Amino acid sequence: MNKSTNSPAHPLELWGGLECTVNRVQDTYFSQLDRNGHSGRACDIERFAALGIRAIRYPILWERTAPDGIDGADWRWPDERLAALREAGVTPIAGLIHHGSGPRHTSLVDPGFAQELADYAGAVAARYPWLEFYTPVNEICTTARFAGLYGVWYPHGRDDRTFIQALLNQCRATVLSMRAIRAVNPNAKLVQTDDLGKTYSTPELAHVAEFYNERRWLGWDLLCGMVGPEHALWNYLQKSGATAEDLLWFRDNPCPPDVIGVNYYVTSERWLDHRPERFPENHRGMADGIPCADIEASRVLATPTPGIAPLLSEIWERYRLPLAITEAHIDANREDQMR
Repeated sequence: MNKSTNSPAHPLELWGGLECTVNRVQDTYFSQLDRNGHSGRACDIERFAALGIRAIRYPILWERTAPDGIDGADWRWPDERLAALREAGVTPIAGLIHHGSGPRHTSLVDPGFAQELADYAGAVAARYPWLEFYTPVNEICTTARFAGLYGVWYPHGRDDRTFIQALLNQCRATVLSMRAIRAVNPNAKLVQTDDLGKTYSTPELAHVAEFYNERRWLGWDLLCGMVGPEHALWNYLQKSGATAEDLLWFRDNPCPPDVIGVNYYVTSERWLDHRPERFPENHRGMADGIPCADIEASRVLATPTPGIAPLLSEIWERYRLPLAITEAHIDANREDQMR
């Protein structure tokens, strides 16, 4: 599999993916695989291969496969699909949690979440020892924001403490999962995805934009063992409930991605404005105690942002790890999407 965008020995490859979240809102579950129909269409895999896709982010989701424990796991669906991908010459990048919070008995803030996911990851590796690429938890920081800070997904937290607890749990789960996977397949590789956005603002909210732009790195920083007392957000992390022991565990147990997966959307770049009355009600809120509007930069800036290229340079300079663009989409007409 190609992991380089600049080596002539490894030409660019087309990777694919599909929306596969088992979304939980309170006690209601919503499966995107059922809604989009892929759960019942094995023939999709032939279509994926016909597009020229060489690798695909593919779900072997904990919630679907082993909701009642590993002993009761139902492997029939992943057995069929992974065999078909292998036959088609498409490399799976196995996703175990995708914007989910695990089976009903656990959650992103459950102290047992990390070890339970690692146990499941080990079972996946034991059943499919040929699998090489894994994303145990998709978009760690983004999921923590939506589940712990914005209150959108279960467990519907709306504070920094819940956000940080969910963030640390997912990062620890990733470290322990890769450890369990590599006990079976020492060559297994971590493809760690997350949203790579950027926040811009009016001068009155520049300090908030600066904080958001530092916060976006936290998941990758923790996995890379880069969080210590010298980190820009060390004090914030401790004020939000993380102990020095919690944080330094990642420095002692680093699990840097073999490939950083960059997810980038038109909506990934945001604009903060201290004049919320100028914007629709659904974009109004508070930031650092200041009334503001939070809206897509593409909707309000007369001069467009530079786009993804400088963001790729930023993440390369920070980590110096292989990069892949693992999600990109625009919700528009077909011509806009193709362009």
